[in-house]
Amino acid sequence: MSGQAILLVIIVLWLIGLSLIFYWILRHYLRLVKGVKEGNLKKILDNIVDLSGKNRKDIIRLEKELVSFKEVSKLFVQKVGLVRFNPLGDFGGEHSFSLAILDGENHGFVITSIHARERTRVYIKPVKDGKSRYKLSNEEEKALREAQEIIKT
Repeated sequence: MSGQAILLVIIVLWLIGLSLIFYWILRHYLRLVKGVKEGNLKKILDNIVDLSGKNRKDIIRLEKELVSFKEVSKLFVQKVGLVRFNPLGDFGGEHSFSLAILDGENHGFVITSIHARERTRVYIKPVKDGKSRYKLSNEEEKALREAQEIIKT
């Protein structure tokens, strides 16, 4: 192959490469200005910049609301533990229960219902920081532990 033929092949490859790059740029440009009338491109770009600023402000506002919601949500019921038991031993079924209901800061209460043949008794004991100032039965302690293991905050 002569020197002129090699040079011609290099020039053709160079032109093909430039044509591909130009085609890619043109396609990208046409996608950007799709639906734009003559002279409105600057206006659309300004709107995009304005929208970007608005989105940034909205994201900051949402982040603040999320932090606020996380703080308030600690007061919602988040943890529940339930233990069923039979206080009569071999007689009857597990109709009695202890139910611990806590918020995100382990404040709440334990309700215990003891069912016997002639009557049902219900007890409620407040819980603060995961502990009660009243003596808890084994079932109440178990319900409280179950509730605290659900979500550790």
